[in-house]
Amino acid sequence: MTNSTQTSYFMFAAYFDTGLFKHLCFLIVMCLYMLIICANVLLIVVICVNRSLHEPMYMFLCSLFVNELYGSTGLFPLLLLQILSDIHTVSAAVCLLQTFCLYSYGGVEYLNLAVMSYDRYLAICYPLQYNMQMTSHKIAVLIALTWLYPLIVCICMIFMTSSLQLCGNIINKVYCVNYSVVKLACFDTNVINIYGLITSFGTIFGALILICYTYIKILKVCLLGSKQTRQKAVSTCTPHLASLLNFSVGACFEIVQNRFDMTGVPNMLHIFLSLYFLTCPPLFNPVIYGLKLSKIRVTCKNLILNVGC
Repeated sequence: MTNSTQTSYFMFAAYFDTGLFKHLCFLIVMCLYMLIICANVLLIVVICVNRSLHEPMYMFLCSLFVNELYGSTGLFPLLLLQILSDIHTVSAAVCLLQTFCLYSYGGVEYLNLAVMSYDRYLAICYPLQYNMQMTSHKIAVLIALTWLYPLIVCICMIFMTSSLQLCGNIINKVYCVNYSVVKLACFDTNVINIYGLITSFGTIFGALILICYTYIKILKVCLLGSKQTRQKAVSTCTPHLASLLNFSVGACFEIVQNRFDMTGVPNMLHIFLSLYFLTCPPLFNPVIYGLKLSKIRVTCKNLILNVGC
């Protein structure tokens, strides 16, 4: 495609012929998707059915697990179809829908982790005022903002991208990315690029400032507080920090790949790095929270034993 046009489909250039291993790859990815669904659904059910878990921390965790399901569903169904297909194309509408899902997933994930750090800050630094500060209304507002802001930002982004006149239709990825589509535009894209930079940096740095502030305060309380305070901080903050680090590393991989020339990187490594932040957090988070938080661990064990009986 050399002329300016509204393209009706895109072609994924990152896929390569796996030959006899096609169905094995499909089976591995399908098992990974099923594992992510089962792990996240289990913890959502555990939090919803157990009244002792109807606390702010677990409500934010439930929102996090719902987002993991949302992001995984935005990726895996199309990925599985492409693995089995010999022609790796996708309609423009489906590509934009996937872009919306994956970008909003990333925004919700980061903001959710920021809100969780604020919750831990209140619980550890102001334990006596915690229940007064973290009311049901405040929890609902924080969760709503965590979801609404990324969704609105992504709707505006997709609207601008869908109106672009394109001079190509080849995306060098295994899934749709807004930056790859924008690069195909025939004309000036300064407006959408500036919009993307402002919203991305606003979300990332806004969340990072809140996270850094809360953890500085938590660290200060731990250094001056009792052994019990330190144990409480370690038990609840360790899985959160692990989740934050895991997602941030994956997001950095994705940003670097989109913004810099990666032609020297082996194709398999390129695919793995691009899929990291979409597959590892949804698989990692239920495991780390399920193992580290005793209330969830005990409730999961009792639920599984009751189902088995």
